[in-house]
Amino acid sequence: MSLSEPPAALLTALILTHNEEANIGRTLDHLGWLDSILVIDSGSSDATLTILAGHGSVRVLHRPFDSFADQCNFGLDQISSPWVLSLDADYLIPPPLAAEIQAVIRDPAATAMAGYAIPFRYCIGGRPLRSGMLPPRTSLYRRGLGRYRNDGHGHRIVLSGPVGRLRQPIFHDDRKPLQRWLASQGSYLAIEAAKLRATPWRQLSVADRLRKHTPLAPFAALLFCLVWKGGVLEGWRGWAYAQQRMYAELLLHLMLLEGRCSPSTPP
Repeated sequence: MSLSEPPAALLTALILTHNEEANIGRTLDHLGWLDSILVIDSGSSDATLTILAGHGSVRVLHRPFDSFADQCNFGLDQISSPWVLSLDADYLIPPPLAAEIQAVIRDPAATAMAGYAIPFRYCIGGRPLRSGMLPPRTSLYRRGLGRYRNDGHGHRIVLSGPVGRLRQPIFHDDRKPLQRWLASQGSYLAIEAAKLRATPWRQLSVADRLRKHTPLAPFAALLFCLVWKGGVLEGWRGWAYAQQRMYAELLLHLMLLEGRCSPSTPP
């Protein structure tokens, strides 16, 4: 199939990249069962584009980054397959999930569904954890039934129709250096703090009310990961993940406190 022709496959994977040389090769290796992969790159300066060029099923389009939602919606406008699989550059599709996805998109009954949420397993050092906090994400959906909206520092697809749920998980396996993760948290959590400050109390979830109005969220995240989710039984990987989540929640809390101290912020 020529990349200049409309894709004939039932499914196209949509991936956003920016300097993802540490991850994108493994992600593509887990998509060998697909013959249509669209990558929207926002100016990678590392080896990302070289790695992408080595995969014949990949089509790369370039677009300056403005927001995650706009990047994804731009990608959706370039896709003609009936189904879309939206992935981050550090997501892995293990064989059981690949088989489940292929069965779903070929099932005539699936035409009644607008999309499917997929559970997540966070990885540390390449090993999936049981103690992750990531909720299921609607990553598989029918093209034309939804658009992306920004949601805090992230983004989500809003679909016009029922959303089911798959059983097999995506693996979130980010191998970028810790220093880059630390650098990204500042910008991500600043957006999240602004969202929490602007959202009325009644529209917040219980977890977001805890994050916005008490200093308990960092400690709750640590205990949730270690005790409730069993991270203490996963050795140093469980502790590393729990401490990452505690750090992120602590940084968010400090940003919210800073906002309260600002002269322009009402008490």
